[in-house]
Amino acid sequence: MNKRQLGITAAIIACAFALSRCISKPTPPADPRGEQYAAANTCASCHQSVYDAYTQTAHAHTSALATAGTVKGDFNAPGNVFHFSNGTEVVLEKKGERLVQRTNGQEQPFDIVIGSGRKAQTSLYWQNGQYFQLPISWFVPANSWANSPGFPADHPKFDRVIPSTCFGCHSSMIGIAEVKQENLQLKETFEHNKLLAGIDCQRCHGPAAEHVDYHNQHPQEKTAHAMKHPGKLSRQQQLDMCALCHSGLKPMQRSAFDFKPGDALSEFLMPTAPFPSKQVDVHGNQYQLLTASKCFSGSQQMTCGSCHDPHTSERSNMQVFSQRCMSCHQPDSPQFCKLRSKPSATLQQNCIDCHMPAQPSTAITLLTNGQQSPTADSIRTHMIAVY
Repeated sequence: MNKRQLGITAAIIACAFALSRCISKPTPPADPRGEQYAAANTCASCHQSVYDAYTQTAHAHTSALATAGTVKGDFNAPGNVFHFSNGTEVVLEKKGERLVQRTNGQEQPFDIVIGSGRKAQTSLYWQNGQYFQLPISWFVPANSWANSPGFPADHPKFDRVIPSTCFGCHSSMIGIAEVKQENLQLKETFEHNKLLAGIDCQRCHGPAAEHVDYHNQHPQEKTAHAMKHPGKLSRQQQLDMCALCHSGLKPMQRSAFDFKPGDALSEFLMPTAPFPSKQVDVHGNQYQLLTASKCFSGSQQMTCGSCHDPHTSERSNMQVFSQRCMSCHQPDSPQFCKLRSKPSATLQQNCIDCHMPAQPSTAITLLTNGQQSPTADSIRTHMIAVY
């Protein structure tokens, strides 16, 4: 073999080796949760109208990376200064592309915002692998900054660690770098801003990669393959899906991210002693309050989906909810409203404010510049009753 042939042979071997490395290297998944999942926006290719409507719901906006477009609040003086009762001030300001909270030499950025912003929005910052809650949040009804829920009213603090359990109900995935035991506690470290924001379709319908692959190969098939339809689950399975995040702050024995539609809630939440319904706070305990209602106990089918369309934003449309009440409480029937001081047609416009009124919460108290806001802790109860 001459030198020219030897060189060509060597080049071919080198190319073959390089190509083999490329072929053997695994292709990264379309979704950071793994190969079972489809990219979060994949659903839009076949379900555009439902997808577009869902993007306007509170579930879709339970979290976001902090940008000038996602952070609510006043960053223009004088509205960008919060005053604690001890005289300490926290300044909320823009520094180029960054938004920060600053006080007494302490300055931390807005990294992630939590909450749809309908009533309030709080924010987190990342430092040394952990997320911490910022001391000041935006409170929508007062159009003002307020101390973050559960934070002291007399001084700012920046050391409240936010665990993955919070992200389990406020996001579809958070990048966890490491979990290790320190003394009697688990310490989690997170990858900076690796977040699938909001609650996406696959949190309620299950991993979609197989579903997407099948229907891409069989475009004429209209029966959903490898996809959970929550409405076809049992009543308790449907309730468990919602109760995972709407049954208060309960200790978890498994990550909420592992929950799939059809799973039993009891496999995820640690058992706790039940409280009497009168002692259940209106904040976050929608499941307990609903199941304690006579409407629920008197029905064999009632679930959260009996009143809520999860794909559409309906929060302010009391008439739509009232029409759903009247599927059982029909006008001129013994089950209809007994209030005779108003015409029946008027009563049909809004059952909700009377039978599910906003009630005070002891779980959250917000102060706006040292003064308690009168509506800060009012949340609509899911205990359906005569008040």
